[in-house]
Amino acid sequence: MGMITEFKDFIAKGNAMDLAVGVIIGGAFGAIVNSLVADVITPALLNPALKAAQVEDLAGLKTDGGILYGKFLAAIISFLVIAFVIFLMVKAINGMKKKEEAAPTAPAGPTQEELLTQIRDLLKK
Repeated sequence: MGMITEFKDFIAKGNAMDLAVGVIIGGAFGAIVNSLVADVITPALLNPALKAAQVEDLAGLKTDGGILYGKFLAAIISFLVIAFVIFLMVKAINGMKKKEEAAPTAPAGPTQEELLTQIRDLLKK
C-alpha cells in the first residue's frame, strides 16, 4: 500500500500536473508551429529564392547506395526554420513581459516603524 500512496502523492504534486499540461499544450502548439512553418513561412522563403522549389522535393535526392541525403537536408532546413520561428515568438513574448514589468508601481507609504516614530514624536510634544 505504501507504493500506491507514494504514486498518488507523486501524481497529485504540481510538478507532475504542470508537466502533463505542458506536454499536452506543447503537442497542440506543435501543430500550430508546423502549420505556420509548412504553410506560410517555407513557401514565402523558398518559393521566391529557389523559384518554386519545395523542401519536400529534396527528400527524393539520394546516392547510388540508397542514402537519402535529401531527406536529411530537408529535416535540417525544417528544423532551422522552426527554431527561428520559435525564437521570434519567445522574443515577442519576452518583450510583452518586459512592458508589463516596467509598469510603475504605486508609491509605497510609510513603513510601520516610520508611523510609530511619528506617533512617538507627536506624543512627546
